[in-house]
Amino acid sequence: MSHPDFCMEIDGVSKTFTSGRRRVKALDNFSARVRSGVVTGLIGADGAGKTTLMRIAAGLLVPDSGSVTVLGMDSATDYLNVQSSIGYMPQRFGLYEDLSVRENLDLYADLHDLPKAGRKARYDELMEMTGLAPFMKRLAGRLSGGMKQKLGLACSLMNVPRLLILDEPTVGVDPVSRRELWEIVYRQVREEKMSVLLSTAYLDEAERCEDVILVHRGRVLGQGAPRTFSSAIRGHSFMLTPGKAGKRKLQEELSATEGIIDAIISGSKVRLVTADEMDAGQVEQRFGSGESFRAESVPPRFEDAFIRLLREQPSESEEGVSGLKPASVETAPVSGSRDEEVIVVEDLVRRFGDFYAVKNISFSVKRGEIFGLLGANGAGKSTTFRMLCGLLPASGGKLMVADNNLRTAGPEARASVGYMAQKFSLYPALTVIQNLNFFSSAYGLEGSFRRERIKWALDSFQLEHVKDARSADLPLGYKQRLALAAALMHLPPILFLDEPTSGVDPLARREFWRHINALAESGVTVMVTTHFMEEAEYCDRIVIMAEGEILARGTPEELKGRFRTEDNPNPTMEDAFIALIEEHQRIGEERDRT
Repeated sequence: MSHPDFCMEIDGVSKTFTSGRRRVKALDNFSARVRSGVVTGLIGADGAGKTTLMRIAAGLLVPDSGSVTVLGMDSATDYLNVQSSIGYMPQRFGLYEDLSVRENLDLYADLHDLPKAGRKARYDELMEMTGLAPFMKRLAGRLSGGMKQKLGLACSLMNVPRLLILDEPTVGVDPVSRRELWEIVYRQVREEKMSVLLSTAYLDEAERCEDVILVHRGRVLGQGAPRTFSSAIRGHSFMLTPGKAGKRKLQEELSATEGIIDAIISGSKVRLVTADEMDAGQVEQRFGSGESFRAESVPPRFEDAFIRLLREQPSESEEGVSGLKPASVETAPVSGSRDEEVIVVEDLVRRFGDFYAVKNISFSVKRGEIFGLLGANGAGKSTTFRMLCGLLPASGGKLMVADNNLRTAGPEARASVGYMAQKFSLYPALTVIQNLNFFSSAYGLEGSFRRERIKWALDSFQLEHVKDARSADLPLGYKQRLALAAALMHLPPILFLDEPTSGVDPLARREFWRHINALAESGVTVMVTTHFMEEAEYCDRIVIMAEGEILARGTPEELKGRFRTEDNPNPTMEDAFIALIEEHQRIGEERDRT
């Protein structure tokens, strides 16, 4: 019998999968209860078992043992009634991209047996809620990432479900769209008394949940309100102002220091989490030397507590939480002055018919910089990125990369560039070793040097134990490692990263950026697009775009400083980004009225 305070009760659930010769235990005697009428976050690293649990709860998988009771029904034996009572939005939207927005709504209305007489009113309500009303005739495949997420959410809300299950609903969408999605979710909780279970890779989003269930290797690490986890580590979180060594060297040194749980770059500073409770003076005395840094105590975040919990877990195999090997030995230093501009963009234009995707933008990037290209979905940043990589011709303007004019240079100009695409550009049917062989051949590597680079990739990225696995079967974090290794096979002096950590868990994200920081320290120039605003803190400088134009440029500290107020003395990059987009929209609306 189901308890009325809980919309879902998970009792001793286990589930194992076989991939090639490997057996993966996705869930291991998992037990938890999900409260009714609130938003519960399912929080865990890549491969923790979150998606498997959600699919079992939605009646799409059957557990090997244990049971999941959803709204009083067994999800394994009464799955049809479960599916008609819940809304479920999978990671890949569940949309049909060759159908229009209206046709997708019709399909989901048919699946839920929504009476035809009531469809127009429900469609109008959902389209008003998501802002998709003007796009009813547009193919789903031609929507931006944020619009696809909103349509997927609208389809999952078709039958006004009592329980809404969302699997990473905000992956790959910009902060404005993320905020809008959260507003829709909380509107359902407030107005419809809906229960929500969602997973997320963004730990700042976990703090918006009333309750969180922490998952690691298919087991429950803990459950409670986010503040109960963060308050337990008060006195462990600090912000460091680096001395002469600089933020990257300081972060790398501290990351390898005993007694440090976490060290990440935050603009011009380094955020530190210590194993022991300390004050700022003790941190400077124990971990500093001379003028290495100045420390100040800051309030702990849920992310600090979560990372601490993960670091405390024993490493059970090569796939433990340690991630990549230290990055400092993985690349040879790049020669040349740090003041040299290796990427120059002047009055760059890209037209598609009468539509201007990019409108006369200009910027430059110096050697060894990490340069961020940010923007809302549809801002033109991906188009700009593709032109910089030589994948799309410019309609006008100047485009120089490593002394090559990309408007006239041939394919050989791309030899100086490494490119890691948002979807990783791997061949899913090929194994890890086959992908490495293919990319090294494509870059013209031969003989002993090619064998050396493949050995380097397997060793440095800890891919040896999965070298015979198909890339399609790899966890997302391992796909990311393989894609980065492939992009670096030919030792390029310039590296382009397009949404490199979209959907990747916080531990994999940290190890990835340790590697990128080491590349930048050695002189490699890195250009990155990202929707993850805390990731933008790693950049030396940033350009923010909207509707094909540049709205703002500067360091993370300069951009955040523009929006510092008495009410918000320490704005985040997300605060700055949203304020800039809203300011741009407001100016556009005023211009349209005059």
